[in-house]
Amino acid sequence: MQAMPLILASMLAMTGIIAVRYLLSSGGFALATRLVRPGLYTGLDRQIGGEIRWSLLSAALFGAPAGLVAWGWQNRGWTLIYTYLHAYPLWYLPVSVLAYLFAHDTWFYWTHRAMHRPRLFRIAHAVHHASRPPTAWAAMSFHPWEALTGAIVIPVLVFLIPIHVAALGLVLTIMTVMGVTNHMGWEMFPRWLVEGPAGRWLITASHHQRHHEHYPCNYGLYFRVWDRLCGTDKGLSGAFKRADTA
Repeated sequence: MQAMPLILASMLAMTGIIAVRYLLSSGGFALATRLVRPGLYTGLDRQIGGEIRWSLLSAALFGAPAGLVAWGWQNRGWTLIYTYLHAYPLWYLPVSVLAYLFAHDTWFYWTHRAMHRPRLFRIAHAVHHASRPPTAWAAMSFHPWEALTGAIVIPVLVFLIPIHVAALGLVLTIMTVMGVTNHMGWEMFPRWLVEGPAGRWLITASHHQRHHEHYPCNYGLYFRVWDRLCGTDKGLSGAFKRADTA
C-alpha cells in the first residue's frame, strides 16, 4: 500500500511524457506539412480536433502500464532493461532493437487485422478510420479498446527480451516517428527508398495511405513481411506525390 502513491505518480508522469511526445511529434510534422504541402489540411480543423482528443485519451491509457513498468524497473528490478552497456555483447544492441520492432510489428499486424472484422471495426477501429484523410495528428487517434491493445506491447516485451535503456529509447523514437509520418498524407522519404529494394520491406506513408484508402490490406506498422506472407500487401498508394530527392 505504501508504494501505491509512487506507482500512481509514475503513471501520471508517463502519461504526461507520452502526451507531450505526441503533441511535439505530431505538431512538428503537422507544421512540416503546412510548409511543404500548404493547404493539405485545409477544412480539416474539426477532424484534427477529434484526433487530438482521442490521442490524448490514448496517452493516458498508454501511460498507465508504462508507469507501472517504469516504477517496477527502478524500484523492484522487475524488467530485463539494463543500463550497463557491457552486460550483453555490443552486437546485441541492434539485434534487440530489431527484435522489439519485429515483435511489435507482429502484434500490430494481427491485432490490426482483427480490428477490421466488422464487429470490432464498428466497436473500436472506426474511430481511427474516421480520419479521412488521416493527418499527422491521427497517429494515436484510437478508441480506448484499441489503445489498450497497443499500450501493453512494449511493457510486456521488457519482461521477455533484454534491452539497453538507450536501445529502448530508440525503439520508442522509431515507433513515434513512423506512427506519425505514416499518417501525415504525403511521403517524406525519397522515391529511391520508397520504390527501391528497401521499400519492398519497409512501411512508409505511401504504403499505409493505401490502407486508409482501401481498408482490407496493408496492415503492418514497420515492415511489409506479414502483409507479404499473408497476401494482404496491396502495394503503394498513388493518391499523393512522393518527395523525390534522388
